[in-house]
Amino acid sequence: MGLTKTEIFSEQQNQIAVFAKAFAHPARVAILQHLFKMDTCVCGDLVIEIGLAQPTISQHLKELKQLGLIKGNIEGTSVCYCIDQENWNKMKKVLNEFFDLDIAAMGNCC
Repeated sequence: MGLTKTEIFSEQQNQIAVFAKAFAHPARVAILQHLFKMDTCVCGDLVIEIGLAQPTISQHLKELKQLGLIKGNIEGTSVCYCIDQENWNKMKKVLNEFFDLDIAAMGNCC
């Protein structure tokens, strides 16, 4: 299996791919929806809310944190998570520009 060769793609193309990874698993979508619904830092109820094992939730949280869409703060013996609003807005801007490409191209197809 070859390398992904991400360096041959533009920064925007790489950003779109990275952000899309956040939505590539329904558990991550459910976690993001729950964090938005709670509108506060969530510490321990994700396992109960999502219905997956703690290690699975932890892996998805780690992925979302690496993507920059959530932040984690240590509070006592637990880590509390919330949406990183600045990066969420950046993602929305990048994805909206991508999704709006059809507007500029309307009527230009065979």
